[in-house]
Parts: sequence; C-alpha cells; structure tokens
Amino acid sequence: MLGAVMTDSGSGQSAAGARPRRDSREFAAQVNGMFDRIASVYDLMNRTMTAGLDSQWRRRAADLAALQPGDNALDVCCGTGDLALELAERVGPQGSVIGCDFAERMLDLAREKAAARAAADLNGAAQPRFEWADALELPYSEGRFDAVTVGFGVRNLADLDRGLSQLSRVLKPGGRLVILEITRPRRPPLSNFFSLWFDRVVPLLGRFAGDSDAYSYLPESVRTFPPPEELAARMSAAELERIRYTILAGGIISLHSGVRGGTDTDRVKSRDPRRRSPR
Repeated sequence: MLGAVMTDSGSGQSAAGARPRRDSREFAAQVNGMFDRIASVYDLMNRTMTAGLDSQWRRRAADLAALQPGDNALDVCCGTGDLALELAERVGPQGSVIGCDFAERMLDLAREKAAARAAADLNGAAQPRFEWADALELPYSEGRFDAVTVGFGVRNLADLDRGLSQLSRVLKPGGRLVILEITRPRRPPLSNFFSLWFDRVVPLLGRFAGDSDAYSYLPESVRTFPPPEELAARMSAAELERIRYTILAGGIISLHSGVRGGTDTDRVKSRDPRRRSPR
C-alpha cells in the first residue's frame, strides 16, 4: 500500500471493508477506512512487498529534500512515520519535522516509533510531531517549510492537482518538494514481472494479511496514476520549477523533485541535494 491518503472533505469518516474505487463519491472515506484496517500489518507488508528496499528509497527521498540543520520539514501522507524520521535526522535537534496523515491508527504507530527513537536518543535528531491533517486542505501557513515530502501517497489523493497546489503553497520560496511513488515499468521483462507481482501475488499476500481488498487496491491505484512525465507536468502547473525525476529499481519507482518559485539562484544552489547534511 505504501503511504497514506487524505480526504477531500476533511471528515475522516471511513467506509469499513470497502475496496476504494476512484469513481466512487466515497473514495476518500474508503481509503481512510482501508488504511486504518491495515495499520497493524502495514510495515511488515511494505518490507515483504519490496524485499526491504522501501527503506532505501525513503532515505534517498530524504537526501533529495536537501535539508540543512535547523530547517523545517513536512511529510504529508506520513503513514507510520518512516520518512518523517529520516527527515528528522537531517534537520537535527535545532530543526523541526511534522508528519501528517488522516489515518489515526497510522499516526499512533508513528508516534510510538518516534517515542522509541527519542528514548534511545539516536543521532541527535529532531523529535517529529505527528498530527491529523487533510492533504487537500493543509492547515499550515503559506511558505512555512523548507521542504515537503510525500512517500507513496500522492497516487491516492482524491484530487491530485489540488493536492500538488497545497504542497507547493506551504513551501518557502526556494523550498523543495520531493515525491516518491510507484510507477509501472514499460519494457519487458520487468513489465511482465511487475504485472505478475502486483496484479496476482500482492493481492494474495493481502489475503494472508487479512485484507485482500486493501491489497487489490494497490495495483489498481498504480495503473490509474499518471506516468512520471505527466506528474512532472502537473507539478509545473502547481508553480514548481526546476522539476526533475529519476526512475529507480528498474522502472518501478519514480522520485520527483521541484522547487517553489520566487527565489534567487543562490538560495537554490545552497540546497543542492548532492550536498548532504551531516547525519
């Protein structure tokens, strides 16, 4: 499932037991209910479906955010908090990280992870704050964050363009948006393997995990999501500049970035993602 989704109504009401259907008026509520149902197996299923590579992809996304010590970052559709915790390592104790989602059970797990990490006092990281929010109506002021990330969540938004506009709005001028997402490989043999794995094996794994509907939704959501070049164009329409994307893992993962306009060149250069912050 990889990531979480926000509603277009802010209601947070769920449609328990339903497979989300994008053509349904209750799509957002169905996704909300789905993520609450699978919260307890979410991390295990992610590790299983990706052979553990999802952690590596999140680290790469956090690096691409080009954060510096003392920065402020937002992770939208934060799920159980793994990407937000990566961001917290990069901003250090003087910085701040907020992870937001609308699935309360996911947020509970994220808070538990953050508390465990704080107790161990690892890496001198910031202590992330996890809170409920709607990605289509973010409750944060314009220009607040140095970086905004979304890991495996934008394909689930009920209104992608509205969501991208919100993500851009809360960035500071020169701030960077990073989107990590699943995409469909286009060439065999990987395209054949992808279809076999996501269309047949993943729903079967979901059945063993106790929610076949949730893990049947995953391949459907990937099939209907725009290809990387279209996502880049829609980011541009949301007033983002310097848009770049990289295809990873042989074509199954895309990593997009863009910078909010209204900035001078020196600020953008100072946030070159190739210059990694101390960790």
